[in-house]
Amino acid sequence: MSANSFDARSTLRVGDESYEIFRLDKVEGSARLPYSLKVLLENLLRTEDGANITADHIRALGGWDSQAQPSQEIQFTPARVIMQDFTGVPCVVDLATMREAVKELGGDPAKINPLAPAELVIDHSVIADKFGTANAFQQNVELEYGRNKERYQFLRWGQTAFDEFKVVPPGTGIVHQVNIEHLARTVMTRNGQAYPDTLVGTDSHTTMVNGLGVLGWGVGGIEAEAAMLGQPVSMLIPRVVGFKLTGELKPGTTATDLVLTITEMLRKHGVVGKFVEFYGEGVAATSLANRATIGNMSPEFGSTAAIFPIDDETLNYLKLTGRSEQQVALVEAYAKEQGLWLDPAAEPDFSEKLELDLSTVVPSIAGPKRPQDRIVLAEASRQFAQDVRNYVSEADLDEAGKESFPASDAPAVSNGTPSKPTQVVAADGSVFEIDHGAVTVAAITSCTNTSNPYVMVAAALVAKKAVEKGLSRKPWVKTTLAPGSKVVTDYFDKANLTPYLDKLGFNLVGYGCTTCIGNSGPLDEEISKAINEADLAVTSVLSGNRNFEGRINPDVKMNYLASPPLVVAYAIAGSMKVDITTEALGTDQDGNPVYLKDIWPSEAEVNDVVANAIGEDMFSKSYEDVFAGDAQWQALPIPTGNTFEWDPQSTYVRKPPYFEGMTMETSPVSDVQGARVLAKLGDSVTTDHISPAGAIKADTPAGQYLTEHGVERRDFNSYGSRRGNHEVMIRGTFANIRLRNQIAPGTEGGFTRDFTQEDGPVSCIYDASQNYQAAGIPLVILAGKEYGSGSSRDWAAKGTALLGVKAVIAESYERIHRSNLIGMGVLPLQFPEGASAQSLGLTGEETFDITGVTALNDGGIPETVKVKAARGGAADGDSVEFDAKVRIDTPGEADYYRNGGIMQYVLRSLIRK
Repeated sequence: MSANSFDARSTLRVGDESYEIFRLDKVEGSARLPYSLKVLLENLLRTEDGANITADHIRALGGWDSQAQPSQEIQFTPARVIMQDFTGVPCVVDLATMREAVKELGGDPAKINPLAPAELVIDHSVIADKFGTANAFQQNVELEYGRNKERYQFLRWGQTAFDEFKVVPPGTGIVHQVNIEHLARTVMTRNGQAYPDTLVGTDSHTTMVNGLGVLGWGVGGIEAEAAMLGQPVSMLIPRVVGFKLTGELKPGTTATDLVLTITEMLRKHGVVGKFVEFYGEGVAATSLANRATIGNMSPEFGSTAAIFPIDDETLNYLKLTGRSEQQVALVEAYAKEQGLWLDPAAEPDFSEKLELDLSTVVPSIAGPKRPQDRIVLAEASRQFAQDVRNYVSEADLDEAGKESFPASDAPAVSNGTPSKPTQVVAADGSVFEIDHGAVTVAAITSCTNTSNPYVMVAAALVAKKAVEKGLSRKPWVKTTLAPGSKVVTDYFDKANLTPYLDKLGFNLVGYGCTTCIGNSGPLDEEISKAINEADLAVTSVLSGNRNFEGRINPDVKMNYLASPPLVVAYAIAGSMKVDITTEALGTDQDGNPVYLKDIWPSEAEVNDVVANAIGEDMFSKSYEDVFAGDAQWQALPIPTGNTFEWDPQSTYVRKPPYFEGMTMETSPVSDVQGARVLAKLGDSVTTDHISPAGAIKADTPAGQYLTEHGVERRDFNSYGSRRGNHEVMIRGTFANIRLRNQIAPGTEGGFTRDFTQEDGPVSCIYDASQNYQAAGIPLVILAGKEYGSGSSRDWAAKGTALLGVKAVIAESYERIHRSNLIGMGVLPLQFPEGASAQSLGLTGEETFDITGVTALNDGGIPETVKVKAARGGAADGDSVEFDAKVRIDTPGEADYYRNGGIMQYVLRSLIRK
């Protein structure tokens, strides 16, 4: 029950139903707040308990100073939690382990139960092994069940063992698309109350639901577990960036072009740790599908959330996707009653402002390794000619002629572009040549764009027109279609567009993330062999949100984000060297050149298909029994009981060591003495570099572990599928094939130097970590700017902690990873302003002492700690000293750190209740 200090409790009647609400207009200053802060304000009013959430917190939010730097901590209680299976499995593993820990400490295991609705969608496990055939989908599903039976049995057990926990089985869709199409409420009803739908999710692209007016963002699995168990999320009232939209998109541009433009603008502006909120006349002209696409890319521009207020477009989408009449009526009535309804002419109080005229957006792609690196489509081939030089050998550069390469403003020419034509004899006997720039993966994938019917229909129409003119994909291109829900294939079928996609090789491979998360599957063996033997810099083009190095496919060095219709076009062109805006994609049946403009559909054509092929009945049918699963899911045998029966032979699900030796009383935090550097890293090291993902190679520590446990190489599966086994995940932490550890120059991948041995030989990071821990030597990580950007992966923090890392010292952090480090008991520190490991002369060979950490035992948070780095060991006295900023930003985070982590904090709290 709320303390209701502001007398905000009231009643809202909608039709025949009455709901308790907490009125925002009872708080002075609420009317001028941005939409997102109004949602937070309602959250505080409803959950005010006089202790964690007080009247002062509510007054502070009502009196928010838009220009102040964040300093006021609040406790946000999300209405629900959403998970995908890669990050969700370890959550359920941890909950199962916590039940046992509670029992061992004399408590009631049943106390470990979600107190807020928690929904998990299995979408990250399907791999596009099979493609280009009519039965590719069924074959991939069968492979998926074969690889993941133990995980799926575990999740089915969780669905029966935990209250308020539901699982959407495999082969249904992508978590964020399922969220906006079915799970999201926009306005939540529970225990007679109506309030804004809010959530945290174990995937950074949870922000896709922001397009529906729902405030939510990605957190680490450990934070999500706490939210499931009723713990509020500790946060500072953020700065809010107002992004004004005016005008309308021009024909020929897509939501992908828009979002890449916005991503570039906001990344340049700097919005890390801030909310972004869209307003202005242009919002009304932005379809819900486009809003969701923009919200989805929030992690790519770095904001916590990127939200659109509720309006008629929101209601139309809720109706289209099969929400009940009462629910739609409630959303409208509640939003208007609470001042949450969009007024296109209003200009709330924002901390900062940007503006974009939608008519200025032009066709674009992004790459070759970051989503914010937008390239105007007309300049793409010329930009590739420059960028490829960073991915080829010196010999290839010499061959191309370094001096003949044109200046950046020169016209596109082939002279000076590295080239190494390489012959491939395919399995079917056909012979062709590939070169640097060959498009080897063309994937219509990811919730970002497959949730958007306009770009999906555009892609299908490009395929139709291309087939009618006799065009085909190049034989070296792996083409895949992986929609985010079954509704997509339903409207393709109804519009009779599926045969054209199939003809170009874009057969359905699965309903899941696939290529966007690295589950692209292998290239044809002959093509892979040719690429690696010639060391070709080949490319992928995908309609996803992430294109980081080493993410998409181990054979592919350069990755480009593009709209679905452009993915089809590049599959036909076959190379990034082709300027698809001016050069022919191929020839028709009569030998005439066919250009992109010849097969690009008009806006009217796309709108006509969307209007006639998509209806409410499709959504109602697809989601009528969404949690039941198919016969294969229902036939999985599961154990019973409220504690899990761990299989000691399992290589997928193992009991983790987080609570071993835990007592009810906390131990004082201590300084770090005599630490060694496990890794010295540069700027923009992402959680993709840190957290295990993708395929497991046989010659790695993880591969060796599986081999030793009797797993055949063909059954290794991916790191993501084995996230429930900490032994595999520790061995894959910091093992990304593109990681460059500056302690071990000349290496790429999971290597370091092991200073427990004479002269510090190069060693696998996992092996060195084991030696350090056996010797009782703590470890630190040195890093540059934006450390931990990327997906909200808890294993990037869990693996770091389990490797024995006690502190990370970076120039700056992305929000989620910094929070997750604290959640695992790792201390995040920041170099002094303007300083870096390089400027301080740190090589990574030093021994580190970090003092002043013990001040946390007094209940406060020290602003800085003293770091002393001794060169050549402490004896010679040659050392560097500096004050590092402590990046424990809130009292709540300090409590987690003092308890050894967030899970230990929650466990002790629940037992004491």
